[in-house]
Amino acid sequence: MWNFKRVMLVVIILLIVLATVVFVLENQKTVSLVFLGWSAPELSVAVPVIVALLIGMMIGPFLGWVMSLSKKSKKTIRAV
Repeated sequence: MWNFKRVMLVVIILLIVLATVVFVLENQKTVSLVFLGWSAPELSVAVPVIVALLIGMMIGPFLGWVMSLSKKSKKTIRAV
């Protein structure tokens, strides 16, 4: 059973990597982004999208962790 889970994890990771590579190859048009007066150099469309995805993947678990801490602190306050 352990090996099956490991194989499934590897397959899922490979599918995500394959989808990312296909996305990058299909989105080669260059764009220039401006945010709050800051102008980025012209990059492929895929670069800002993947950067936003990675930032979101880091922020999501962090917010979940902060929420779990706040729930734990509320439980300890009620217990006292």
